[in-house]
Parts: sequence; structure tokens; C-alpha cells
Amino acid sequence: MFRSLNVLGQPLKPCSQDPLTGWFRDGCCNTDDRDRGLHTICARVTDDFLTYLQAQGNDLITPMPEYGFRGLRAGDQWCVVAASWLQAYRAGRACPVLLECTHQATLAIVPLDILMAHAWGDAD
Repeated sequence: MFRSLNVLGQPLKPCSQDPLTGWFRDGCCNTDDRDRGLHTICARVTDDFLTYLQAQGNDLITPMPEYGFRGLRAGDQWCVVAASWLQAYRAGRACPVLLECTHQATLAIVPLDILMAHAWGDAD
């Protein structure tokens, strides 16, 4: 696992325990070399964002009980793929992010100023 620091250079805070998120399903947007999608942005998803991703072939809405996944609803927090979030941003469909919970590895794909412009609230 890569060092758990957020995009602000501080210790990474948990993103969500319900639904349980993260590449490691540890509630945090931690990552490692096996995480090809870079599931590192802690997003507070919106209906607009979810329907955009679904139209792109990344369905986070439909429940998949066989994987213990209930499907996401607006307001849920989830570790999303950095490139998918950036694609939604470019299409004008980005959702808010929690900077304290977004892994610093994200900065290889999404500039900090863009993330800061979409910052939402506090992790606590």
C-alpha cells in the first residue's frame, strides 16, 4: 500500500464505512500498484455524476448483491476512479470531493486546483 497521505499532504481520513468503500474496502481511498483504476478520489456522489458514469459504462447505481454492493445514491461518499472523475469534470458533471479523504496519488491525474474548486465540507 502506498503511504496514506491526502492531497493536502496530511494523513488520509476515512471516506465511508457505509457504504464500505476503497480499493481495499477499508473505508479509505488507499491505493497500491494493483489499483490500475486509481480509486483515490473521495467523492460525495450526485445523481448527475452517477448517471453520467453509468452512460460511460461505469454503473455505480445498480445493486450487485453477489458482491455485497447495494448501489450508490446521491449523497453517498465513495472512492471513485480519478480518471473517471476527471472525465466527468471535463463534461461539466463532476461531483464534490472531500480533500482530506482523497489520496495524494490522485495528483498524478487531477490537478489540486481543480480538486479544490470542487471541495465539499469536512471529513468529520
